[in-house]
Amino acid sequence: MVVGLVGCGNWGRHILRDLVSLGCEVPVVARSPESSARANEGQAVVIVADIRSLPALDGIVVATPTSTHAAVLEEVLERQVPVFCEKPLTDDPASAAELAARAPDRLFVMDKWRYHPGVQELAAFAREHRLGAVSGVKTVRVGWGISHTDSDPVWVLAPHDLAIGYEIFGGFGHPESAVAQWRNGDAVHLSGVLRGDGWWQTLEVSGRAAEWKRTVELYCEDGVAVLGGGWDEHVTIYRGGLAGVEEERIETKGELPLLAELRAFVEHLQGGPPPRSSAAEGAAAVSTIAMLRSLAA
Repeated sequence: MVVGLVGCGNWGRHILRDLVSLGCEVPVVARSPESSARANEGQAVVIVADIRSLPALDGIVVATPTSTHAAVLEEVLERQVPVFCEKPLTDDPASAAELAARAPDRLFVMDKWRYHPGVQELAAFAREHRLGAVSGVKTVRVGWGISHTDSDPVWVLAPHDLAIGYEIFGGFGHPESAVAQWRNGDAVHLSGVLRGDGWWQTLEVSGRAAEWKRTVELYCEDGVAVLGGGWDEHVTIYRGGLAGVEEERIETKGELPLLAELRAFVEHLQGGPPPRSSAAEGAAAVSTIAMLRSLAA
Protein backbone atom coordinates (compact mmCIF):
# COMPACT_ATOMS: atom_id res chain seq x y z
CA MET A 1 0.00 0.00 0.00
CA VAL A 2 1.11 3.55 -0.77
CA VAL A 3 -0.45 5.87 1.82
CA GLY A 4 0.18 9.58 1.60
CA LEU A 5 0.61 11.56 4.82
CA VAL A 6 -0.24 15.26 4.78
CA GLY A 7 1.47 16.87 7.77
CA CYS A 8 4.37 15.53 9.82
CA GLY A 9 4.23 17.47 13.06
CA ASN A 10 4.69 16.11 16.57
CA TRP A 11 1.72 13.77 16.12
CA GLY A 12 2.14 13.13 12.41
CA ARG A 13 5.55 11.57 13.01
CA HIS A 14 3.86 8.87 15.13
CA ILE A 15 1.40 8.23 12.30
CA LEU A 16 4.32 7.89 9.89
CA ARG A 17 6.07 5.46 12.24
CA ASP A 18 3.00 3.24 12.51
CA LEU A 19 2.19 3.30 8.79
CA VAL A 20 5.75 2.22 8.03
CA SER A 21 5.49 -0.53 10.67
CA LEU A 22 2.36 -1.77 8.85
CA GLY A 23 4.39 -2.20 5.66
CA CYS A 24 3.20 0.94 3.85
CA GLU A 25 5.24 3.16 1.59
CA VAL A 26 4.56 6.69 2.84
CA PRO A 27 5.16 9.82 0.76
CA VAL A 28 4.82 12.88 3.01
CA VAL A 29 3.73 16.47 2.45
CA ALA A 30 5.96 18.54 4.75
CA ARG A 31 6.20 22.31 4.44
CA SER A 32 8.65 23.29 7.19
CA PRO A 33 12.27 22.26 7.72
CA GLU A 34 11.25 20.67 11.05
CA SER A 35 8.48 18.60 9.44
CA SER A 36 10.79 17.56 6.61
CA ALA A 37 13.37 16.41 9.14
CA ARG A 38 10.75 14.35 11.00
CA ALA A 39 9.57 12.83 7.72
CA ASN A 40 13.14 11.93 6.75
CA GLU A 41 13.84 10.38 10.14
CA GLY A 42 10.57 8.44 9.89
CA GLN A 43 11.57 6.82 6.56
CA ALA A 44 9.20 8.64 4.23
CA VAL A 45 9.75 7.35 0.70
CA VAL A 46 9.56 10.88 -0.67
CA ILE A 47 9.00 14.33 0.83
CA VAL A 48 7.10 16.95 -1.16
CA ALA A 49 5.99 20.51 -0.45
CA ASP A 50 2.36 20.29 -1.60
CA ILE A 51 -0.48 17.84 -2.17
CA ARG A 52 -0.30 18.19 -5.97
CA SER A 53 3.22 16.74 -5.93
CA LEU A 54 2.22 13.48 -4.23
CA PRO A 55 2.60 10.36 -6.39
CA ALA A 56 -0.20 7.86 -7.11
CA LEU A 57 -1.74 6.72 -3.82
CA ASP A 58 -3.98 4.01 -2.38
CA GLY A 59 -5.10 6.25 0.49
CA ILE A 60 -4.31 9.46 2.37
CA VAL A 61 -3.96 10.37 6.05
CA VAL A 62 -4.44 14.03 7.02
CA ALA A 63 -2.60 15.18 10.16
CA THR A 64 -2.47 18.94 9.69
CA PRO A 65 -3.70 21.54 12.24
CA THR A 66 -7.46 21.53 12.84
CA SER A 67 -7.98 24.98 11.33
CA THR A 68 -6.60 23.70 7.99
CA HIS A 69 -8.64 20.49 7.75
CA ALA A 70 -11.44 21.88 5.58
CA ALA A 71 -9.11 23.31 2.94
CA VAL A 72 -6.77 20.30 2.97
CA LEU A 73 -9.66 17.83 2.69
CA GLU A 74 -11.17 19.74 -0.21
CA GLU A 75 -7.92 19.20 -2.07
CA VAL A 76 -7.08 15.62 -1.11
CA LEU A 77 -10.60 14.36 -1.85
CA GLU A 78 -9.92 15.17 -5.50
CA ARG A 79 -7.61 12.15 -5.50
CA GLN A 80 -10.66 9.82 -5.34
CA VAL A 81 -9.04 7.53 -2.75
CA PRO A 82 -10.05 6.87 0.88
CA VAL A 83 -9.01 9.56 3.33
CA PHE A 84 -8.39 9.24 7.08
CA CYS A 85 -8.46 12.62 8.86
CA GLU A 86 -7.35 13.42 12.38
CA LYS A 87 -10.18 14.57 14.64
CA PRO A 88 -12.07 16.83 14.62
CA LEU A 89 -13.17 16.66 11.00
CA THR A 90 -13.22 20.49 11.01
CA ASP A 91 -13.94 23.20 13.56
CA ASP A 92 -17.04 24.40 11.69
CA PRO A 93 -20.34 22.47 11.39
CA ALA A 94 -21.15 23.76 7.88
CA SER A 95 -17.84 22.72 6.32
CA ALA A 96 -17.92 19.38 8.14
CA ALA A 97 -21.40 18.64 6.79
CA GLU A 98 -20.35 19.62 3.26
CA LEU A 99 -17.32 17.33 3.34
CA ALA A 100 -19.35 14.43 4.74
CA ALA A 101 -21.90 14.86 1.96
CA ARG A 102 -19.17 15.04 -0.68
CA ALA A 103 -17.40 11.80 0.30
CA PRO A 104 -19.65 9.76 2.61
CA ASP A 105 -18.03 6.42 1.78
CA ARG A 106 -14.36 7.32 1.58
CA LEU A 107 -13.78 9.98 4.25
CA PHE A 108 -13.18 8.77 7.82
CA VAL A 109 -12.17 10.33 11.13
CA MET A 110 -9.32 9.17 13.37
CA ASP A 111 -11.15 8.70 16.69
CA LYS A 112 -8.43 6.65 18.35
CA TRP A 113 -10.31 6.25 21.64
CA ARG A 114 -12.86 4.05 19.87
CA TYR A 115 -9.96 1.59 19.42
CA HIS A 116 -8.77 1.75 23.05
CA PRO A 117 -9.06 -1.75 24.62
CA GLY A 118 -10.30 -0.22 27.89
CA VAL A 119 -13.05 1.76 26.16
CA GLN A 120 -14.07 -1.34 24.19
CA GLU A 121 -14.30 -3.24 27.48
CA LEU A 122 -16.55 -0.54 28.93
CA ALA A 123 -18.70 -0.72 25.80
CA ALA A 124 -19.05 -4.48 26.35
CA PHE A 125 -20.10 -3.88 29.97
CA ALA A 126 -22.79 -1.47 28.79
CA ARG A 127 -23.96 -3.66 25.90
CA GLU A 128 -24.13 -6.86 27.96
CA HIS A 129 -25.41 -5.24 31.19
CA ARG A 130 -22.61 -6.91 33.15
CA LEU A 131 -23.21 -4.44 36.00
CA GLY A 132 -26.94 -4.16 35.49
CA ALA A 133 -28.73 -1.34 33.74
CA VAL A 134 -26.51 1.53 32.62
CA SER A 135 -27.18 5.08 33.85
CA GLY A 136 -24.46 7.02 32.08
CA VAL A 137 -20.79 7.81 31.63
CA LYS A 138 -18.55 10.53 33.04
CA THR A 139 -15.44 11.55 31.12
CA VAL A 140 -12.70 13.89 32.31
CA ARG A 141 -9.90 15.17 30.06
CA VAL A 142 -8.06 18.05 31.71
CA GLY A 143 -4.56 19.46 32.03
CA TRP A 144 -2.60 22.66 31.62
CA GLY A 145 -2.15 23.82 28.04
CA ILE A 146 -2.41 21.91 24.77
CA SER A 147 0.07 21.10 22.05
CA HIS A 148 -2.11 22.72 19.36
CA THR A 149 -1.95 26.47 18.86
CA ASP A 150 -4.55 26.97 16.12
CA SER A 151 -7.61 25.69 18.04
CA ASP A 152 -8.76 26.10 21.63
CA PRO A 153 -8.81 23.21 24.14
CA VAL A 154 -12.49 22.38 23.65
CA TRP A 155 -12.05 21.73 19.92
CA VAL A 156 -8.93 19.68 20.61
CA LEU A 157 -10.13 17.62 23.60
CA ALA A 158 -13.91 17.21 23.38
CA PRO A 159 -13.90 15.02 20.22
CA HIS A 160 -12.14 12.29 22.21
CA ASP A 161 -14.84 12.13 24.86
CA LEU A 162 -17.67 12.29 22.36
CA ALA A 163 -16.05 9.35 20.54
CA ILE A 164 -15.90 7.42 23.83
CA GLY A 165 -19.59 8.05 24.41
CA TYR A 166 -20.34 6.96 20.85
CA GLU A 167 -18.39 3.73 21.23
CA ILE A 168 -20.14 2.87 24.50
CA PHE A 169 -23.70 3.83 23.56
CA GLY A 170 -23.72 3.70 19.75
CA GLY A 171 -24.54 7.38 19.28
CA PHE A 172 -24.02 10.93 20.48
CA GLY A 173 -26.09 12.40 23.26
CA HIS A 174 -27.98 15.64 22.66
CA PRO A 175 -26.37 18.63 24.41
CA GLU A 176 -28.54 19.64 27.35
CA SER A 177 -26.40 22.16 29.25
CA ALA A 178 -22.86 23.49 29.42
CA VAL A 179 -20.70 26.04 31.18
CA ALA A 180 -17.31 27.28 30.07
CA GLN A 181 -14.46 29.62 30.83
CA TRP A 182 -13.60 31.88 27.92
CA ARG A 183 -10.36 33.78 27.34
CA ASN A 184 -9.92 36.08 24.36
CA GLY A 185 -12.72 34.29 22.53
CA ASP A 186 -11.33 30.81 23.20
CA ALA A 187 -13.09 28.18 25.30
CA VAL A 188 -10.32 27.02 27.63
CA HIS A 189 -12.56 24.92 29.90
CA LEU A 190 -15.98 23.36 29.35
CA SER A 191 -18.25 21.12 31.41
CA GLY A 192 -21.27 19.73 29.57
CA VAL A 193 -24.21 17.35 29.94
CA LEU A 194 -25.56 15.27 27.05
CA ARG A 195 -28.69 13.13 27.10
CA GLY A 196 -29.17 9.96 25.06
CA ASP A 197 -31.95 7.41 24.81
CA GLY A 198 -32.02 6.24 28.42
CA TRP A 199 -28.49 7.35 29.23
CA TRP A 200 -26.46 10.47 29.96
CA GLN A 201 -22.91 11.67 29.52
CA THR A 202 -21.10 14.35 31.45
CA LEU A 203 -17.82 15.58 30.04
CA GLU A 204 -15.21 17.95 31.38
CA VAL A 205 -12.40 19.22 29.16
CA SER A 206 -9.87 21.86 30.07
CA GLY A 207 -6.56 23.41 29.12
CA ARG A 208 -6.40 25.29 32.44
CA ALA A 209 -6.46 22.54 35.06
CA ALA A 210 -3.66 22.09 37.56
CA GLU A 211 -4.05 18.29 37.47
CA TRP A 212 -3.50 16.23 34.30
CA LYS A 213 -6.27 13.65 34.16
CA ARG A 214 -7.90 11.27 31.66
CA THR A 215 -10.70 9.13 33.13
CA VAL A 216 -13.84 7.31 31.97
CA GLU A 217 -16.40 6.16 34.56
CA LEU A 218 -19.37 4.00 33.52
CA TYR A 219 -22.19 4.21 36.09
CA CYS A 220 -24.43 1.14 36.28
CA GLU A 221 -27.10 -0.21 38.61
CA ASP A 222 -24.77 -2.70 40.32
CA GLY A 223 -21.50 -0.82 40.27
CA VAL A 224 -19.09 1.49 38.46
CA ALA A 225 -16.53 0.50 35.81
CA VAL A 226 -13.53 2.84 35.56
CA LEU A 227 -10.75 3.37 33.03
CA GLY A 228 -8.31 5.38 35.09
CA GLY A 229 -6.03 6.71 32.35
CA GLY A 230 -5.21 6.65 28.68
CA TRP A 231 -2.22 4.35 29.20
CA ASP A 232 -4.01 2.00 31.60
CA GLU A 233 -4.23 -1.62 30.46
CA HIS A 234 -7.00 -2.53 32.87
CA VAL A 235 -10.50 -1.51 33.94
CA THR A 236 -11.41 -1.42 37.64
CA ILE A 237 -14.88 -2.50 38.77
CA TYR A 238 -16.29 -1.07 42.00
CA ARG A 239 -19.21 -2.85 43.68
CA GLY A 240 -20.90 -2.66 47.05
CA GLY A 241 -23.01 -0.36 49.17
CA LEU A 242 -22.24 2.87 50.95
CA ALA A 243 -20.81 0.90 53.89
CA GLY A 244 -17.99 -0.62 51.82
CA VAL A 245 -16.65 -1.28 48.35
CA GLU A 246 -15.24 -4.29 46.55
CA GLU A 247 -12.74 -3.84 43.72
CA GLU A 248 -12.08 -6.10 40.76
CA ARG A 249 -9.39 -5.53 38.17
CA ILE A 250 -9.98 -6.66 34.59
CA GLU A 251 -6.97 -6.71 32.26
CA THR A 252 -7.49 -5.05 28.86
CA LYS A 253 -4.12 -5.42 27.18
CA GLY A 254 -4.13 -4.90 23.44
CA GLU A 255 -2.78 -2.90 20.55
CA LEU A 256 -2.10 0.80 21.02
CA PRO A 257 -5.10 2.79 19.72
CA LEU A 258 -3.21 4.78 17.06
CA LEU A 259 -1.69 1.66 15.56
CA ALA A 260 -5.04 -0.14 15.76
CA GLU A 261 -6.92 2.58 13.88
CA LEU A 262 -4.22 2.87 11.21
CA ARG A 263 -4.25 -0.91 10.80
CA ALA A 264 -8.03 -0.69 10.26
CA PHE A 265 -7.53 1.97 7.59
CA VAL A 266 -4.82 0.01 5.77
CA GLU A 267 -6.93 -3.16 5.87
CA HIS A 268 -9.82 -1.14 4.44
CA LEU A 269 -7.57 -0.09 1.55
CA GLN A 270 -6.98 -3.79 0.97
CA GLY A 271 -10.71 -4.53 0.79
CA GLY A 272 -11.64 -4.81 4.47
CA PRO A 273 -14.40 -3.00 6.39
CA PRO A 274 -14.22 0.78 6.85
CA PRO A 275 -12.73 2.42 9.96
CA ARG A 276 -15.10 2.97 12.90
CA SER A 277 -15.86 6.71 12.49
CA SER A 278 -17.50 7.75 9.22
CA ALA A 279 -17.55 11.26 7.81
CA ALA A 280 -21.20 11.58 8.89
CA GLU A 281 -20.27 10.70 12.46
CA GLY A 282 -17.36 13.12 12.32
CA ALA A 283 -19.68 15.90 11.14
CA ALA A 284 -22.16 15.04 13.91
CA ALA A 285 -19.36 15.34 16.48
CA VAL A 286 -18.45 18.80 15.16
CA SER A 287 -22.10 19.86 15.36
CA THR A 288 -22.37 18.53 18.93
CA ILE A 289 -19.29 20.47 20.04
CA ALA A 290 -20.66 23.63 18.41
CA MET A 291 -23.94 23.19 20.32
CA LEU A 292 -22.11 22.71 23.63
CA ARG A 293 -20.08 25.86 22.97
CA SER A 294 -23.25 27.75 22.13
CA LEU A 295 -24.93 26.62 25.35
CA ALA A 296 -21.85 27.64 27.32
CA ALA A 297 -21.79 31.07 25.67
